[in-house]
Amino acid sequence: MGLGIVVVEICDSNLMSALELEDLEQEYPEVAVLRTECLSLCGLCKLRPYALVNAKRVFGKTPEECLTLIKERIEEELQAFDI
Repeated sequence: MGLGIVVVEICDSNLMSALELEDLEQEYPEVAVLRTECLSLCGLCKLRPYALVNAKRVFGKTPEECLTLIKERIEEELQAFDI
């Protein structure tokens, strides 16, 4: 697992859980991916793919679009840490 400067949280019930998001830990050593049973955002969870990146909601129309937006948010978070 990465250093966890950036935490990506995924709900097991959401469409994003089908993707190999742990690959983000290989691409970004500063990232830690956490899968949980529930993130208590059930309305959002049923509607579209989403994740939390450092507690900020990121969602897209498709899992692939959401993954792209997650990577963009990771890059923004890392810039804030000057990495």
